[in-house]
Amino acid sequence: MTYRFTTIITQESKWYVARCIELGVVSQGKTIEEAQENIKEAAELYLEGQPQAKKFLSQKAPLVTSLELKYA
Repeated sequence: MTYRFTTIITQESKWYVARCIELGVVSQGKTIEEAQENIKEAAELYLEGQPQAKKFLSQKAPLVTSLELKYA
């Protein structure tokens, strides 16, 4: 079965940090591509170690929106 997860990649100093929103898994890499590969591997390892988590996964993509607010 194929699942689609949301990842957010941010640059922190010299590293790119990748976060998988649905699983709470985090990884990093020196390039964006490396961070993407590492987060994929981390998510696979997480799911292997947490077989009961699979029953809570959805094949539908989550709704991603933005939030705008004024901050003084």
